[in-house]
Amino acid sequence: MLNIEELVVRYGARNPVVHGVSIDVAEAGVVALLGANGAGKTSLMRAVSGTLPLHGGSVAAGTIKFLDREITRANPAAVMASGLVQVPEGRHVFGALTVDENLDAGAITVRSREARARARRQVFEMFPRLAERRRQRAGTLSGGEQQMLAIARALMSRPKLLLLDEPSLGLAPMLVKQIGETVGEIARDGVPVLLVEQNAAMALSVADRAYVLELGRVVLSGPADELSRSDEVGRLYLGDADGDADGHLRGESPAVPRLARWTA
Repeated sequence: MLNIEELVVRYGARNPVVHGVSIDVAEAGVVALLGANGAGKTSLMRAVSGTLPLHGGSVAAGTIKFLDREITRANPAAVMASGLVQVPEGRHVFGALTVDENLDAGAITVRSREARARARRQVFEMFPRLAERRRQRAGTLSGGEQQMLAIARALMSRPKLLLLDEPSLGLAPMLVKQIGETVGEIARDGVPVLLVEQNAAMALSVADRAYVLELGRVVLSGPADELSRSDEVGRLYLGDADGDADGHLRGESPAVPRLARWTA
């Protein structure tokens, strides 16, 4: 579905921050992109979503294809219209608008009134807390509720591929677990996800495949369950000096209610 080939990203005349990165995202499941601060994860996401020039960056080399169509230097509106939708780091909800109004903004490209109503029902099934607060201003929500709203707003646009940039950042452990379960559920119901995360334990527990970035380069890649057992990943990202991945990675997450397919 998404093919990134030998991508090089730079800001102005500075040295590249992404060096020849190649990543593939299939038509189903979750692909995790892991790495510490400064690894180049957010720059890569900006390149994919078309927002890189808004931050003073540019694609110096390489290609990005979505559904076999090149979008390497497409503008953000064209990228979103193609069905590739990003939830940026930091949530960025419209604080002065209500929950309902934020969801309306997410559905602005959906012409069918029936499709918008169905998407809203599905969002509220996934996030009952948002249904309870639908007339509350987004700026007064908790951090976890704002993250729910940011994801819900993206789902209202009926995406073909969802980009999630650090959805667990700044959240309490229980909320991190809930976000992980939500990511897995979205993918199981028909919307593949490219998940950028520093929280390797959460990301590897829901991903099918993962890539590890260091200083703008892919240094490890493979099936998520294999990487979760990797000595190097365990030492660098899972806080395990012995290289054995955290035990909870091997456990199963509690079941969550199924949703109708988002692409239906």
